[in-house]
Amino acid sequence: MPADAELSDLEFAALISSRICHDVISPVGAIANGLEVLAEESDEAMREHAFDLIRQSAAKASAKLQFDRLAFGAAGSQGAQIDLRDAENVTRGILDGDKHQLDWSGPAAMLPKNKVKLLLNMIAIGVYALPRGGSIKVRIAGDDEPASFEVECRGEKAILPAGVADLLNSGNGYDLDAHSIQPYYTGRLARDVGMRLEARAEGESVWLEAVAA
Repeated sequence: MPADAELSDLEFAALISSRICHDVISPVGAIANGLEVLAEESDEAMREHAFDLIRQSAAKASAKLQFDRLAFGAAGSQGAQIDLRDAENVTRGILDGDKHQLDWSGPAAMLPKNKVKLLLNMIAIGVYALPRGGSIKVRIAGDDEPASFEVECRGEKAILPAGVADLLNSGNGYDLDAHSIQPYYTGRLARDVGMRLEARAEGESVWLEAVAA
């Protein structure tokens, strides 16, 4: 459905659910494959390899679910706040340490949950902007009302996918699916908390910034 058409609550929930399923289907599928190997294989070396696959995939699935719980879930009652240290921890959990390096700078503060959800979704866009890996610098200034966020992504083949900047700022004319719903949702979060969101690419860097509107 085009973003500029009326999007019902049911359609919006379905697309967000599809996005979350997309995040975890790969590690969950790997766990299922590993279990099949254990059921059919008697060679100890192969069984140990299957155990390693299951352990790694279970850890990856758990990390992605913890991230998505904060980035997309309710994470508390109306008006709840989230500790930025929790946001940093779940971010580190989804990053491949050999592929992505995280540099996080900000106060140890509690922020309204939708502001933290906005930050996490900005980071998620940043991860997808680095298909070959690289550095992700997160800068948080201020606390609560004067808070601002900057996510700088630098790496080989860094890219801001076509349409993302427009989706962040309403998405008029773009079809929403399990992929495009995430930047569209990020833009809605920014507007909900009264922040202006910008994204740009230059060379091998992508920047996302959110400041008070």
